[in-house]
Amino acid sequence: MTPENSTDRLTGAGGSEKSRRPEKWPAYLALAETGELCRRAETAVTALENCRLCPRNCGVNRLSDETGYCRTGRRARLASFGPHFGEERPLVGVGGSGTIFFSECNLRCIFCQNYDISLVGHGREVGPQELAAVMLALQRRGCHNINFVTPTHVLAQILEALVVAVEQGLQLPIVWNCGGYEALDALRLLDGVVDIYMPDFKYADGRRAAEFSNAPDYPERAEAGIREMHRQVGDLEMDAHGIARRGLLVRHLVMPGDVAGTEKVIAILKDISPNTYVNIMDQYRPCYQAVGHPVIGRRISPTEYQRAIEAALRAGLRVDGLC
Repeated sequence: MTPENSTDRLTGAGGSEKSRRPEKWPAYLALAETGELCRRAETAVTALENCRLCPRNCGVNRLSDETGYCRTGRRARLASFGPHFGEERPLVGVGGSGTIFFSECNLRCIFCQNYDISLVGHGREVGPQELAAVMLALQRRGCHNINFVTPTHVLAQILEALVVAVEQGLQLPIVWNCGGYEALDALRLLDGVVDIYMPDFKYADGRRAAEFSNAPDYPERAEAGIREMHRQVGDLEMDAHGIARRGLLVRHLVMPGDVAGTEKVIAILKDISPNTYVNIMDQYRPCYQAVGHPVIGRRISPTEYQRAIEAALRAGLRVDGLC
């Protein structure tokens, strides 16, 4: 089953193949004016009845609080929120990135550093009014954006809350900070809603993706999803102060023994756009079930990281911290 036909068509929001710069910014303001943002939210919420909003295609009725792979029913579960100063520089600025961490995940990476949130599920359920209030609180605190962390499985709940937040004055760009395991039709619901996509591109090898994240189709899903994200928002654009306004920013975590297939990931990103902005991350450490693992039970070496940086620079990509 290919990424293109794995879910029912949810919306006709795909548009042309070229990225479109919105007349308004953040982009969702234009959708809100026409009522399209509300229609997108309604479409996404209705889809929860037979949920196929991610590649797991569980088909459970989340409107009735049935749960599938993501173990999330009708309401999103909020883990934490606040200004974050440890994100990429184009997101942080002086006010920080307004991060909202959701519990649970549609991936179950055995090395997850946030496993207490994404796997154990610490957090509390929130409705659209409370989630909207969190967004507005982050705006009042001077954050540069609203950064949804691990949002894939709660896309419907986010859109539902965003309608409320916009009605109450939200005017910050949305960052979709995801694991890269997305359904294309779900992403199309976000066309014109999200200004900044920040996906992971974890693996180029499906065998490793199956072993470490129970997602053998991850490489093709990630590539197809990132291509769609780039079609929607284009290359990363920043203002005069170096703050991201719109575009694609990709994260790639270097792993021990090159199990992530870094050079192949970089080649794919270059093919998507030679101007792709990428953060080559060196903070891998064995956590959760990776502790004591014979392959990934160690930190990466300085040499492994340097090779990854050199590969990205040779490809001509825009490397975070070096551009």
